[in-house]
Amino acid sequence: MSINNRSLLSIEATAGKLEKLVGALSNSHKYILMTLIDVGLFLMSIGAAIGFARGFDQIPVEISDRGNLVLLTIVVKIGLFWSFGIYRQIMRYMGWEFLFATVKAVALSAMVISLTANLLPNITVPYSIVINDAILTLLIVMSCRLTIKFTLAEVRRINRPVRDTTHRVIYGAGSAGCLLAQAIAADSPECTIGFVDDSPYLQGRNVQGIKVYSPKDLPALKAEIGFEEILLAMPSVEGARKREILEQLQGLSLIVKTVPSINEILTGDVSFKKVRELNIEDLLGRKPIIPHPELLQHDITDRVVLVTGAGGSIGSELCRQIAKQHPTILVVYELHEFALYRIELELKEHYPDLLIVPCLGSVTNVEVLSRVLKQYRVDTIYHAAAYKHVPIVEANPVAGVINNIGGTMIAAECAIACGVSKFVLISTDKAVRPTNIMGATKRVAELVLQGLADLPTHNTCFTMVRFGNVLGSSGSVVPRFREQIVAGKSITVTHKDITRYFMTIPEAATLVIQAGAMAKGGEVFLLEMGEPVKIYDLATQIIRLFGMEPEKDVKIEITGLRPGEKIYEELLIDCGGAIATGHAKIFCAREAKLSWTELSPQLQSLLTAASIGQVNECVTTLRQLVPGYKPMGEYAMNEFAPPSVKLAAEIV
Repeated sequence: MSINNRSLLSIEATAGKLEKLVGALSNSHKYILMTLIDVGLFLMSIGAAIGFARGFDQIPVEISDRGNLVLLTIVVKIGLFWSFGIYRQIMRYMGWEFLFATVKAVALSAMVISLTANLLPNITVPYSIVINDAILTLLIVMSCRLTIKFTLAEVRRINRPVRDTTHRVIYGAGSAGCLLAQAIAADSPECTIGFVDDSPYLQGRNVQGIKVYSPKDLPALKAEIGFEEILLAMPSVEGARKREILEQLQGLSLIVKTVPSINEILTGDVSFKKVRELNIEDLLGRKPIIPHPELLQHDITDRVVLVTGAGGSIGSELCRQIAKQHPTILVVYELHEFALYRIELELKEHYPDLLIVPCLGSVTNVEVLSRVLKQYRVDTIYHAAAYKHVPIVEANPVAGVINNIGGTMIAAECAIACGVSKFVLISTDKAVRPTNIMGATKRVAELVLQGLADLPTHNTCFTMVRFGNVLGSSGSVVPRFREQIVAGKSITVTHKDITRYFMTIPEAATLVIQAGAMAKGGEVFLLEMGEPVKIYDLATQIIRLFGMEPEKDVKIEITGLRPGEKIYEELLIDCGGAIATGHAKIFCAREAKLSWTELSPQLQSLLTAASIGQVNECVTTLRQLVPGYKPMGEYAMNEFAPPSVKLAAEIV
């Protein structure tokens, strides 16, 4: 074995022993050790201060004559260092806050020593000694701490070789970028090769020893040095600006990750240091709107609330948002056992003081639903239970009619019978001029509530909220695209021009609650969905977020429209009928409706046909009830009789 190898092994062995020794010390032992070290440093400081003032040859004599001053100095400094929490600082993460605390402790100690010495007999303190002592204390303490910090860091580096060799660039050299760089450096000190920032003031300079580049330098930097990831450290930047930045980065074929948004950090959903994969939500460019607390609380706080379909994507998020508003009881009503178990477990874990009642049942079961409403004296219902996957409902129209229409009617009539104050239906943009069974059934569900809302024989307020696709839901394309990429498959898109509106699940649920709070009865509320997004463009963006190139690394396959699928979705039947409300993202629609007297016989006919499996009769009745319904495929050939009743314009 060569001398160099033996020396290296000796260094590693020593480092290992040192780290074990430090790791074996408890916090109290570390506090005592640092206090003893500081006592020695304070003796050095006062001795050097006397030497500068009186001459170094006079140090022994002066210390002997000024023993009380030396003791006073040490006691005051130790006391103030403890008071300012200096001994509680973790060496590895010591930064500017430690320097500021030390400066304040040393400055205050100099003042206390001067004042105390003047009040005590037999102690004289020349100001030159006090000033010299304060300056030297600060320098010696900081030098000692930095030496310990870098020594421990080197010991850690020797004992724990860097496993993560991914080279990264951090986009954003502000406070968030600096904190992120520190967090990365603690484990992988050589992995951050540069900052990128839009500010000309920072470009070309060094931050924490790392050079700051212009975004224009990224292609050259990648070619020259090479890096695999870009970390976006801009938690407070607005969505539109973030989308612009991401569009600039798409041509580099890099993996893009981000720190959590300010909203995620403030709500406690995630820690700042938890760098995550960039979600497609980050590309929407939607500016967050602060909810109106009074609207969120209106139908929930100190009330008994029931959510149907509570285990689904929208239903479960509604439960989370409702739980935050402190209802008296939250009843989670769900047909599927595992979905009910999962949401109940989550809610009880996060809201242990809230009474959560899990109810296993279908909205088509009058007896079960009525019993639950009466037993818990429910005040507010959010009706999210529905079959919503277009191709599945298209293949099973009878089930769609029974669940989406029959279930809504039963739930609404139970609400009236049990004295429920507010009933909010979760609807969909597919109810507007539908081309599929699912959309048609949801439009009829809206007609049910509109008809019941006009009846003078009850006090239940019925309303409905219509919106488009939500990202990450069970029916969203985004999870499917991710699965296909991870599996190494081609991404499948039904049509190159297919376009959809999107919003996040939490935003949709929050807006649903606020819209419901504004209801007077019978309104159709619309959520502002932003700009429509081409699914093909969405697919290419997701591929690039994985650091790949569309058509080169991942193919995009056009499969053709599915049964009942539209290329474009709409939110309004009458495009000129939207009315602004007191909320910037909520509108009210003037939509056609039927009186309950006209609607009820046709509903009974429809549900009777569904109960005996007469598909053609169901489709024909749906076409009569929903004039804009244009079925596709096999249902388009059904004979169709013109509507027997006229739809009256609703005045909102």
